[in-house]
Formats: sequence, structure tokens, C-alpha cells
Amino acid sequence: MIETLLIIEDEKLLGTELSRHYRQLGWEVVLADTLAQAKTLLLKDRIEPLLILSDMNLPDGNALDFMETIKKHVSYAEWLFLTGYGSVPDSVRALRLGAYDFLEKPCDLERLDLVVTSATRSASIQRRVIDQTKQSHRRYSPEAYLGHSQQAQGIRQLLAKLTQVPFSALIIGGESGTGKGLTARILHYGGPRAQQPMIEVNCAALPRELLESELFGHEPGAFTGASGRHRGLLEQADGGTLFMDEIGEMPLDLQAKLLKAIEDHKVRRLGGEKEISVDVQIVAASNRDLEQMAQNGSFRTDLYHRLSVFKVILPPLREAVEDLDELVPLFVAEYNAKAGRQVKNIPDEVWDMLKAHYWPGNVRELRNVIERCVLFSDGTTFPGQWLQLPRQPHQAGSMDRDQGLADININPQAKASGQGIYLPLDGSMALDDMDRFIIKTALERADNNLTAAARALGATRETLRYRVRKYNLKIVD
Repeated sequence: MIETLLIIEDEKLLGTELSRHYRQLGWEVVLADTLAQAKTLLLKDRIEPLLILSDMNLPDGNALDFMETIKKHVSYAEWLFLTGYGSVPDSVRALRLGAYDFLEKPCDLERLDLVVTSATRSASIQRRVIDQTKQSHRRYSPEAYLGHSQQAQGIRQLLAKLTQVPFSALIIGGESGTGKGLTARILHYGGPRAQQPMIEVNCAALPRELLESELFGHEPGAFTGASGRHRGLLEQADGGTLFMDEIGEMPLDLQAKLLKAIEDHKVRRLGGEKEISVDVQIVAASNRDLEQMAQNGSFRTDLYHRLSVFKVILPPLREAVEDLDELVPLFVAEYNAKAGRQVKNIPDEVWDMLKAHYWPGNVRELRNVIERCVLFSDGTTFPGQWLQLPRQPHQAGSMDRDQGLADININPQAKASGQGIYLPLDGSMALDDMDRFIIKTALERADNNLTAAARALGATRETLRYRVRKYNLKIVD
């Protein structure tokens, strides 16, 4: 394979001589005599040089400044600098910016050839690593968000736009199981920071003190048990993305500290004396309404507005049932491959049951259901008896509790009047989600009147008000 060498040199004689020499050695040489011309070649014409051999001072600027602004677009290329006015500060800056070497003119061709050979080997390894990384992350393109519903198409279009812009912060909203983690990975691995780290933290899974240490890091002796230095997640994600799942569970005092770090692009480790510069893209996710939380004071308003540069709200599966046509065969094929099964035929009655289900656990629940059915299959036909889906309200004439169905009445006459609440007991819905769903349904049926809903649930107004605040639900007093 013939590799490309970009030479940036304003001395015509030297540029011509270097071009002729490296063409004879098998390179495809592109010569530019100004930085503007080099920029056009790299960004507009999109040449992909393995090496860039540049003079330091050119008629339209300094090549180090040019490298600093353009390097992110050609991260795989190695840079070599030639200059007739070498200085220690310039050489130090060149190496700090990632240049391979810094040579003074006049440079012997034999020595230059040795450096070029070594730089070629280094650039080839870098390119191979980058190509392998791109291959492994290709599954996280916007097309990885499956579905042909109008909602899914809208999300894909939004993700395609977001992966093309260098946003600083973003909020992903939606119910549990809608794919917030997948969306975060699409935004990172499909965007300009794909070659940098993506660090994930679940803010609900860590106690306050540990979360602070994990985010900001600590110095030895900062607290009992801090025997060594720890780089925080914000530091570890420098240049890349920090995905903060369940950010609505973060304590208010830590929210203030996080806001300062985002605004200043600096962090200070616990027990540390100096601030450390960081460049981090924040992707925050929550299944709670952060805007409503900001309004009622349980989430900082200033942090909410700083994070909500963009918002991606993922639709629940029940609002995009037509997406089952793509998701179900995909999950069947996935678990066929994992378990060595041969499920191919999905009967119409199975499709009817899948499309009639409410899917409170969304795509996560669907994946679990498909996994169970495929693992229990005996042949090529999808075993509908293992769906174990609770029947829908209009099917509630007789209820099979062995299939994981719960009937919760709002009042003693509920069963006769068809006012029951139906919940899955197959592990697809957490207890808190059930609690929230019951209260939300009672409020909706009472036109969001707190007193009427409390009466229907047999609870006091104070008890119900506490849970309404907990789940950020709307009421009318």
C-alpha cells in the first residue's frame, strides 16, 4: 500500500528536493507551501497522510499553532518539524503537542530517513489501533437505535446530528429500560471524541462520600483509608465523555461542586492543593423529570440549565409498538446464537400478545421475555406459553396469577367497574416503579386531585403528598 507524505515547506528548492527524494522511496508526496494550502488539503480534500513533514515558520503562521488546531482531525499522523531557527521552548512545545521529532536545518538526508522510517512505524501502529477501535465501536452508530416507528426515526435523526457537533453537555431522559445507556454510547463512539475514554458512573449506586471521591479523586490522607492518590472519574474522562446515569439521585451539595467543575473545566482532588484542568463532555441520564425536580427544588436549577444544552427524550416501547417488528427478530437471533437454539417461526398469536402488552419495563423487559422463551424452546417455533405476560385491562374477566398478574383494586367495586390496576410480577418491574405507577394511575383517574386520589387509595393526604414529591408527579390541591 502506497502511503501519503504531506510536506509543508515554503522554500521551493528544498520542497522540490524532499518531494523527489521520497517519491523515489515509494511515497505518494503532496507538497504545500503555506499552512492555508495544507489546511485545505487536510480538511477539504481530505487527504490522509501517514506523516506530515513541516517547516516550523511559514509565511502565514507558525506550524506548531497549526498542528494544535488540526491534530484532532488527523490523529493517526505523525508530525516531524524542520526549522532553521530552533529553540528549546519550541522543541519542548512540539513534543508536548505530540510531535514525533524536531530537527534543525540543514538536516542530513540519511538522518532524516532514519527518523522518517521510525515515525512511519509508529504511525502505522497508531492507524492500526484506531482502525481496530473503529471496527469495535461501529455497532454504536446512530443506526444501532433500532425501530421504524416515527419516534425511533426521530431519535436516530437527532443522534446523527449530535454526533457531528462538539456539544459540552446533554441530558437523556426516558423511562427505565428505554435504552439510555445505548444512546450515551452512540453519542460518544459516533462522535468526535470516539478515540478518547468513555467513563460511566451510576450516581444512585454509590453513597455520597464515595461518589464525591470517585468523581473528583483524592490525595493520600484526605480521609480515613485514603492511603494513595486516586484520579477521579472527571480526570479519567479527560478528552472524552463522562456518562452520569441516574444523576437525579446526586446530593445537592455534590451537584454544586459538579457545576463548578463543568463551568471552570477544572477539578480539585479531595485533600488536594491545586486545580487540574479537564476537558470532559458530560452526558447525564435520568428516568425522573429533571426539569420538574429543578422546579420543586430537589435538583439544582443552575446545574439543570447547564446540562440541558441538548435533551434526548427516549419514547417508551408502548408508544412505538411497531418497533417490535425489528426488535423481536433481533433478540431471537441474538439468543439463538448464544444458546444454540433454532427458533425461526413466530406465530400470529404470539405477535398479538406482544403487541397488546403494556411493556412497563420497555426494551429491557422485552429482551428478558425473549431470552426466556428462546432458552425454553424445543424446536423452530417460538414458544408462546413462556411469554408469561400479564393480561391487559380489557382481558381481565378472568386472571391467571400463575402468569405473573397482579390485580390491585382502587375501591371495593373496582373489579366490577373495570377500574383495576394490573402489574407484572415477573421481575420486569421494580417495586418503586410499581408504587409510582399505582399512584400515577390513581391521580390520573382523579384528575390529579390529591384528596380524591388519597381517598381512592385508602391513604392520608400527607402520605400521598410525600410519595407525589418523591416521584415528581403533578397534583391539584
